[in-house]
Amino acid sequence: MGNGDKVRPSKKIKFSNKEHRSTAVEDYDPSYAEDIDDDYRDGEGKKWDFTELELKPDHANRPLWACADGRIFLETFSPLYKQAYDFLIAIAEPVCRPESMHEYNLTPHSLYAAVSVGLETETIVSVLSKLSKTKLPKEMIKFIHDSTANYGKVKLVLKKNRYFVESPFPEVLKRLLKDEVIVQARISTEGLHGSDGFTVSKSMGEIEGRHDELLNEAELAAAAEEKETHSFEIDPAQVENVKQRCLPNALNYPMLEEYDFRNDTVNPDLDMELKPQAQPRPYQEKSLSKMFGNGRARSGIIVLPCGAGKSLVGVSAASRIKKSCLCLATNAVSVDQWAFQFKLWSTIRDEQICRFTSDSKERFRGNAGVVVTTYNMVAFGGKRSEESEKIIEEIRNREWGLLLMDEVHVVPAHMFRKVISLTKSHCKLGLTATLVREDERITDLNFLIGPKLYEANWLDLVKGGFIANVQCAEVWCPMTKEFFAEYLKKENSKKKQALYVMNPNKFRACEFLIRFHEQQRGDKIIVFADNLFALTEYAMKLRKPMIYGATSHVERTKILEAFKTSRDVNTIFLSKVGDNSIDIPEANVIIQISSHAGSRRQEAQRLGRILRAKGRLQDRMAGGKEEYNAFFYSLVSTDTQEMYYSTKRQQFLIDQGYSFKVITSLPPPDSGPELSYHRLDEQLALLGKVLSAGDDAVGLEQLEEDADGMALQKARRSAGSMSAMSGASGMVYMEYNTGQKRPGHGMKSKPKDPSKRHHLFKKRFG
Repeated sequence: MGNGDKVRPSKKIKFSNKEHRSTAVEDYDPSYAEDIDDDYRDGEGKKWDFTELELKPDHANRPLWACADGRIFLETFSPLYKQAYDFLIAIAEPVCRPESMHEYNLTPHSLYAAVSVGLETETIVSVLSKLSKTKLPKEMIKFIHDSTANYGKVKLVLKKNRYFVESPFPEVLKRLLKDEVIVQARISTEGLHGSDGFTVSKSMGEIEGRHDELLNEAELAAAAEEKETHSFEIDPAQVENVKQRCLPNALNYPMLEEYDFRNDTVNPDLDMELKPQAQPRPYQEKSLSKMFGNGRARSGIIVLPCGAGKSLVGVSAASRIKKSCLCLATNAVSVDQWAFQFKLWSTIRDEQICRFTSDSKERFRGNAGVVVTTYNMVAFGGKRSEESEKIIEEIRNREWGLLLMDEVHVVPAHMFRKVISLTKSHCKLGLTATLVREDERITDLNFLIGPKLYEANWLDLVKGGFIANVQCAEVWCPMTKEFFAEYLKKENSKKKQALYVMNPNKFRACEFLIRFHEQQRGDKIIVFADNLFALTEYAMKLRKPMIYGATSHVERTKILEAFKTSRDVNTIFLSKVGDNSIDIPEANVIIQISSHAGSRRQEAQRLGRILRAKGRLQDRMAGGKEEYNAFFYSLVSTDTQEMYYSTKRQQFLIDQGYSFKVITSLPPPDSGPELSYHRLDEQLALLGKVLSAGDDAVGLEQLEEDADGMALQKARRSAGSMSAMSGASGMVYMEYNTGQKRPGHGMKSKPKDPSKRHHLFKKRFG
């Protein structure tokens, strides 16, 4: 597959027993045999060796296999699948979930999440043992004990806008204070009680039954005698670092963050209930039960596919806590949508909910309310208007009951994580469909927000008719001779993407699919393109409306409204601004003509735009007359870099159990001049247009929230032009004094006497 093949790593053959290995290796050269032996010494070869697993006599009735390295395999055809799935999703990370066999992995973070939702160490071991076809390996049991032993001993508490690290065990706090990071974060206060310098307060029955078994008897007896809680204050700016140090991979005292909202008399209540017609679905109920399992609100993350009703889960959580709520979204369109969802599902009054964006700066009346804003508005560090400054000051000074974060995978980006330290909240709930990033920072969410509380299985929701059943297809479009010749030239390296996106065969395939779905099926279509040059060329040629980064909020809303309601607007073109948070339930076809390198998250987010269930339930179920009621096409130019990226992008969806059909004959051979770029002279005119455009014009659109995508680019260099320095593109040329003029700073000034200069420069200044 052209350039793609060069990048893929070669796979070594693994063998499970020595006898087989020795006969097979004879055919290979000695150096290769050494490689295989090295693999065995490293333990790589043992990964697939299951000979030591001891089967139980009644193994056929049990649904899962447990391996010593922490991997667990679940048979989805087992009668006990549903119960086993609910248990595994609570204690392990899903790796891959195709139709008949799932793979999971036990990690310290997943076990931390399990204990945080009320599962005890012994329960985890005994249930795993009951469900497993084999005897549980000793290594797995030890790993579970080590990962869960210290949970619940340390709490992070917010009182009157100040953060305290609390524990009934002073020796645990002493151990924490031996760590440099935690010592530096501590705020020393005058008038302390207790010989250790800790603030001592009478505990209100903090250690309850569900965590008792995790603490040994001596510690429990001591706690029962004292009935005291020891604590020390930490700097709010250092909370993130302290939580990170306490995680299982460091000090292994994961912090318990629970909000006893029913007994909170300091913060005013918000009068808001769910409306009677808001009926959460079974999986939504399950996710909320993980958050409110013991009558308190736990901080954490809920993962549901796009279109599965994440907003109802968020509104339900806010209605249950009944305190002030700060809701964060990625852009102004989704701020409007969240404000609408709050009014749709709950009894909140209009004056109690307000939006804070660059266009609308509202303030709620009364002591408690809901503020919906964007991550950028809170994290922005520059100068603000006087009105904005007042509102942001209120947001920072208020003690929020719930911090509700939509599309939580954007939080680990450097700019957005500032939001967590700037705002003070008792409980944090993150919502996302794609807990995946390309820069490996997704694990940061464990200390920024909390553990993953629940994750739904996409295919189970499809089978239940809760989300649309999508037919995924990859359409291979051969490059035309002229475009491919230019693609291979070295001097066109910066225009490679524009050349494979503007491939005339890809354009014809896109036009054919739009006509087919609009005219023959009456579908609503979204066409995605990251490349702005391609987006404008396609949209102008096909006479369709488009939305990209520079489109004003008013115009976006107008186009989306026309797409939802008008029969004349059935296709819209979107740049990457449409990836997140834009709710378009009417759309049921996506055509992707260009994308952001190999981003798995982007592929899944785009598929999510059409996952909202449509039509009657019985038609949507497997075997119904509309078994496939949504279509996802990814158009790829063959023999180009795009083929490699395409394979990588699909990985997340394949792990969720989706499969991609490959279509090689679009448009059909008999489609002639009725589609654009049929004649050679038209194709050459298009090629000339691409080649004559400036390098900055044919590049990718850059949005502020793209920090995640930087990991996909080998060099951090961005193409720019001199014209952009005028300020037209939001860039301003500025000069800074680097302190060179001051004595003892910067470079030495040039000697005035030419004879003292270096001989290479004597003539220049002579």
